[in-house]
Amino acid sequence: MPHKIESSKIAYDALNPIADLSRRDAMKLLGLGGVATMMMGVPTQAEAGPSSDKKVKVLVAGGGAGGIMALVRLKKAMPNAEFTIIAPNETHLYQPGQIFIAAGLYVHSDVVKANKEFIPDGVEWIKDEVASFDPDHNKVTTRGGKEVGYDYMVVATGIVYHYEWITGLSAADIGTNGISSVYLSDLEKGTTHGANVTWTWFNELKAASASGKKPTVIYTQPATPIKCGGAPQKILYLSADHLKKEGLGANYIFATNGGKLFGLKEIAESLAEVQKRYDTITNKFKHNLVAMDVANKVATFERTYEVKGEYDKDLQEYDMIEKKEMVDINYDFIHVVPPMAPPKAVVESKLGWQKGSAKGWLEVDMHTLQHRRYPNVFGIGDVCGIPKGKTGGSARHHGPIVAGNLVAQVNGQPLKEKFDGYTVCPLKTQYGKIIMAEFNYDGYAPTIPFLDPATPRWFWWAFDLYMLKPMYWHLMLRGWM
Repeated sequence: MPHKIESSKIAYDALNPIADLSRRDAMKLLGLGGVATMMMGVPTQAEAGPSSDKKVKVLVAGGGAGGIMALVRLKKAMPNAEFTIIAPNETHLYQPGQIFIAAGLYVHSDVVKANKEFIPDGVEWIKDEVASFDPDHNKVTTRGGKEVGYDYMVVATGIVYHYEWITGLSAADIGTNGISSVYLSDLEKGTTHGANVTWTWFNELKAASASGKKPTVIYTQPATPIKCGGAPQKILYLSADHLKKEGLGANYIFATNGGKLFGLKEIAESLAEVQKRYDTITNKFKHNLVAMDVANKVATFERTYEVKGEYDKDLQEYDMIEKKEMVDINYDFIHVVPPMAPPKAVVESKLGWQKGSAKGWLEVDMHTLQHRRYPNVFGIGDVCGIPKGKTGGSARHHGPIVAGNLVAQVNGQPLKEKFDGYTVCPLKTQYGKIIMAEFNYDGYAPTIPFLDPATPRWFWWAFDLYMLKPMYWHLMLRGWM
């Protein structure tokens, strides 16, 4: 089990205010309004948003961060509406905290609370899950067979992990044979098994390194969209730093289906510099984990690459032909990020995109978050089939957009609230420093413009470790930010 580290070097380094933020900058932050300036961006809708007194039925499908944030805001804005939430989880999990459990700085009780604390009085709570959507008839059916009708609906069903899509691997293998995965959890029951396993894995890796032979460690990132795209690298750098503090190292391999370390050039360059802090890190781009031999510790990747074809005289360039090959890599330890997808109920419904790379994800407008074909349906959170936004910070920005636009739709008014694509990824580069990558559809979107967003900082580490969690419990989930 993970434990809080009170007096170790890790705890000292994590708490010690490294001199990367000047006294003048710190005073500036205080002058900008304290905590309010450190909320990873200001929501686009003011607290006193639009309201409606109409008597309509509103259904929220899903009880994670997005579902609760939407429900609370809508309940305040629509006092005469009848609200129902369908959510099987009686426990609410603060998912960003799983990384800190994996790093030995949080424990399970730090990241769980009863979901009933956040569901407003007067809301009907059906403790089940949507099994099918029927938007043509404005109703859903639960796993238990209950039909629930609505006038307006917010889809907040989240994302599903698919370890079984990796041939030879199952969720039951996590925690055995050198395999970990911080993502493995039961959101319905509020368990943090994967985070606990990963902290144990950190220490098993350290013990193996201390034995005198450098272990080979693989960190994977799949071909699908994932919740919190920076998590694979967070585990890489934190586990490497865990060893580095003891004068130990390993042969690290970061295997990603992507073609670079990060989509924003300056942050990718900064991460390349971060990698130089540690023992050898080999980046294997365009490598997607497709199979594992768990017993013999072999990971098989589908590698995608291009070769020159025929020369096109008209275009004066070579045709590029995509090739694929299977690559086996032996490992001692591996951290697996599973492929992810929308829930089956969304994929198989008329609500999902019917074609293209977003097929199956909820078909909402990337700005209004209103469904493109069913105007009485809105989406929030990871399930949305939009270019960006699969983070908790994004869901917080979705909240006022969805609430404001749904109320406007009820009132027959234009939808004025626009989501700008805000996404935040706190890239933990070591114990005690974070690159706070904030961006939107147009590029960088830093909360604090005078701080270079590509620089690892203790300030952001302290914010993420100590401030964000209470803000989540007491402000975000209660509709105050």
